[in-house]
Amino acid sequence: MSASLPPHSLSMRLFLLTFLALLLPATTRAGSPWAWPITNPHVLRGFDPPPQRWLPGHRGIDLAAHPAQAVYAAGAGTVTFAAPVGGVSAIAITHTNNLKTTYLPVTPSVHNGDQVSKGDLIGTIAPSPLPHCPTTCLHWGLRRGPLYLNPLLLLGLAEVRLLPHWPNPSP
Repeated sequence: MSASLPPHSLSMRLFLLTFLALLLPATTRAGSPWAWPITNPHVLRGFDPPPQRWLPGHRGIDLAAHPAQAVYAAGAGTVTFAAPVGGVSAIAITHTNNLKTTYLPVTPSVHNGDQVSKGDLIGTIAPSPLPHCPTTCLHWGLRRGPLYLNPLLLLGLAEVRLLPHWPNPSP
């Protein structure tokens, strides 16, 4: 005996597959266009976005690091920012699909306009730690346009949450 799915369940599955296909250009499989930005990564603090974009929150993840540790491009793209911001040295790389990864505090070894490939050295952890980290860390962020996303999505390691879908009420 086989059970059939309600129409809204099927549409939810199709939505999920479409969403993942658009958002996740890679998984952690060999040949993936995405990689960790540091060796031996350990997540100290996860992604915790605010309920409204203007409120405080944690718009990336913090990875345990040590001063002068090498930082690598998580994926191929163009360096669109490599300078201090608010007293903290930072790097931003723009990738395809309107994605942008950010890395701080990182003393850049790249410049605006440089093309980088996944795994290219882009800098080293700056000696000044971030005030919100209990130890030296790399804050790794991801944006698609103005929307902050969990960078672990690039590696296929983040939890995806969907809102429920209810059929339109009858007239």
